[in-house]
Amino acid sequence: MAPVLSLSHISKGFPGVQALDDVSLTLERGSVTALIGENGAGKSTIVKILTGIYTPDAGTVNVEGRDRRFATPKDAWAAGIAAIHQETVMFDELSVQENIFMGHMPGGRLIDRTAIRDRTKELLARIDADFAPETPLKRLSVAQKHMVEIARALSHEAAVIIMDEPTASLSRHEIGELFSLVDQLRDEGRAILFISHKFDEIFRVSDRWVCLRDGRKVGEGLTAEVTEPELVRLMVGRPIDQVFPKRDVVIGEVVLEVEGLSNATEFADISFELRRGEILGLYGLVGAGRSEAMQCVFGLSQPTRGRIVMEGRPLAPRAPGDAIDAGISYVPEDRQEQGVVLPLGIRANITLASLARHARGWFLSSSSELDATRALGDRLAVKAASWEQPVMELSGGNQQKVVIAKWLATQPRVIILDEPTKGIDIGSKAAVHAFIGELVADGLAVVLISSELPEVMGLADRILVMHEGRIVARFARDAWSAEAIVAAATGAVAADRAA
Repeated sequence: MAPVLSLSHISKGFPGVQALDDVSLTLERGSVTALIGENGAGKSTIVKILTGIYTPDAGTVNVEGRDRRFATPKDAWAAGIAAIHQETVMFDELSVQENIFMGHMPGGRLIDRTAIRDRTKELLARIDADFAPETPLKRLSVAQKHMVEIARALSHEAAVIIMDEPTASLSRHEIGELFSLVDQLRDEGRAILFISHKFDEIFRVSDRWVCLRDGRKVGEGLTAEVTEPELVRLMVGRPIDQVFPKRDVVIGEVVLEVEGLSNATEFADISFELRRGEILGLYGLVGAGRSEAMQCVFGLSQPTRGRIVMEGRPLAPRAPGDAIDAGISYVPEDRQEQGVVLPLGIRANITLASLARHARGWFLSSSSELDATRALGDRLAVKAASWEQPVMELSGGNQQKVVIAKWLATQPRVIILDEPTKGIDIGSKAAVHAFIGELVADGLAVVLISSELPEVMGLADRILVMHEGRIVARFARDAWSAEAIVAAATGAVAADRAA
């Protein structure tokens, strides 16, 4: 059977970077192809070429037997290619039906709203969506917004559907529902390109795989005939023997105390101590209140009761600046919305939270900023053409390193890492894990919020488990098991384990 889409000898370069070099791949009807590789390997460039955002410097794109050249995203859409991104690209203020038919409203000049509503009902029923066509998009969850994007693709009878990290912000239940939709789309004969850093997802949904490294294709094959270690070696060019490099660190005195911290709706009675040189894991399912509690410690919200003590002194942060002055920093989960200013350069982002350190009278010292940026950028191995390169041009892993560098520039004694490896590849994860080990070896205290159980078990000295806004279990490193942690997180068990 002829492929529905093929890329042949595609190359694409940018100043100082060869993003793709002679890459070929095919997508077949009724098949899911996983595109894997580290951040910066070229996956995003492939997606942007397929969706008409970039045009290749060399090579051809063939759809349904015809060579195509997409000058705009509209050209790719007209050719039957639709994309579902990690962050949905739709209009929150419009309704579900308006988002689905944006750009191809039935009825010509006079929009046939009855036809739009009826057709939307059919599409939503087809994917078992339980919301109405008139529902404003802003009222939907991330998972439901992904369903709207799938319905939009089906409204155009797209032959090729690209799913770019679609599960990054979903709960386990929502991920299961998405995978059922993937199975349904495959059964309908769609060709699906599935991009994920999570190996369990790759082995669950894909039939074939293609691996990129440094802009080149380094392997492809059937998913049933490959193992995870083999894929890791292809992605990073070497085996990773120790994904979670736990370092032996002397844990010191208490640096942060939180007692009875509560707010009206999201969390209650949060109490813990954090010691110098310690990694305290905070685990729970999506919506458990982990981020909200730590954002309160950082001054992003105000508690209704409770107390915070930092290095023996009471702390009542009214804003993040108060927490920063006290020696607390917070690396947020959403790096693009909350962590960086994407159009600004690396230097401007890294020094953004510590500008006072670079002030010389009424002016900022560019040389001081550059020295700090170079020191932190080199320490974190940020890959970029220059320190002035806009952060939006960096890979996800390098963007995350910039966010971490920004908060390290404030010289904290406590750093809260909220999902620090979300959406980054295994090589970048290993680098971040190793760096967390360096932080505690230097005497920092770390709160690690993570939804990845192997990560929190591999790195933490103690684990607190949250369920429905409360800490329901505490585990010491020598007294935990995956089964007990998950049972506590799901509400099946609630028992402290002396941590």
